Amino acid sequence: MRHLSVILIIGLLITLPSCKYFRGGIFGKKARIMAILKAQEDSIRVADSLQKVKDHLMAIENAKLDSLKKVDKDRLELESNLKYNIIIGSFITPEYAKGFKEEYRKKGYEPKILKMEGSRFELVSIESYNSFRKAVSRLKQFQDTVQFEAWMYIKK
Repeated sequence: MRHLSVILIIGLLITLPSCKYFRGGIFGKKARIMAILKAQEDSIRVADSLQKVKDHLMAIENAKLDSLKKVDKDRLELESNLKYNIIIGSFITPEYAKGFKEEYRKKGYEPKILKMEGSRFELVSIESYNSFRKAVSRLKQFQDTVQFEAWMYIKK
């Protein structure tokens, strides 16, 4: 019986460390490697998702910029075609025209400087219209409330 118990103890001592070896050795390394590979796949998947979102946001931003450029272009074309301009000042010296323009810009208007055809004068226009009637009515309003010396310049 003693021999049997010694054999059992020796057998247990041999098998238990070997189980730990298999658990922590070869199979444990494979499990750790698989866990690392899975974590790398997950991080790549997240990075791809973030890149897709970033690309989508850039596309939206570019579309906004394109539409703003188109609106500005259309506005400039429209403004260049406006025929009736309400003028608040005319100057030969460009610095005076710029100063007058800035004075009205501070008051909340969006004035612009026009070159008078066939002359050295620079005109400070406060508003422009396509319709003669609308321009005349706005000119009267402007003369009554803001500047009584305002006049109309008709572009050809």
